Amino acid sequence: MKNVAEFHWAQIHEQLNTRGYARINSLFTPIECNALIELYAKEDIYRSVISMERYRFGKGEYKYFSYPLPPQLAQIRTEFFSPLSLLANKWMKALGMEISYPEEHAQFMQQCHMAKQERPTPLILKYEIGGFNTLHQDLYGEIYFPFQLVIVLTEPGRDHTGGELVFTDQLPRAQSKATVVIAHQGDAIIFTTNFRPVKGTRGYYRARMKHGISEVTSGTRYACGIIFHDAL
Repeated sequence: MKNVAEFHWAQIHEQLNTRGYARINSLFTPIECNALIELYAKEDIYRSVISMERYRFGKGEYKYFSYPLPPQLAQIRTEFFSPLSLLANKWMKALGMEISYPEEHAQFMQQCHMAKQERPTPLILKYEIGGFNTLHQDLYGEIYFPFQLVIVLTEPGRDHTGGELVFTDQLPRAQSKATVVIAHQGDAIIFTTNFRPVKGTRGYYRARMKHGISEVTSGTRYACGIIFHDAL
């Protein structure tokens, strides 16, 4: 995995401010991606398996990891949190919200667990032909971090077609804007979990965002999702 400290965080923050998502190219190598895909067949490292069709979330399957998380996923949670918490606190201040995020992820986990949000949320997702994920938000409880990320583990055009990331941006008193993002194997996309601040004539207001996956038209698509808060 790339050295997180060497990322251009000012540029990442600017992208998150202006469009609600930011791309990090080749966070994982193909070897690291394939190693995570191989974990999918294991049974004893997951706390639950979810069929999207059963809950009308779409068509596909995802699995929530148990603690301890795979080392590379735990590392992302720890190392990405601090630079993202700086922007998270700026967002809360701009919106006049009395929420403050600590600098370290371990401190944030203490807050989650005190609120009975103790179930780990990092997950791995699998979509086959016809698979998709409806537009949604990953909140899981009253305490949530305003950013999350997804790492694409397969290569579009080679391993699958379709399966693009879809974001919708809902501005007040306006129709939703949809954005489609094509990510390559190993790319990470950071995006807002709930809303982002947008400056208007009377200060900042909330632009609510949702995310989903377009239909997979061939092959199999795998991805890992990193959510920084735990679930009830």
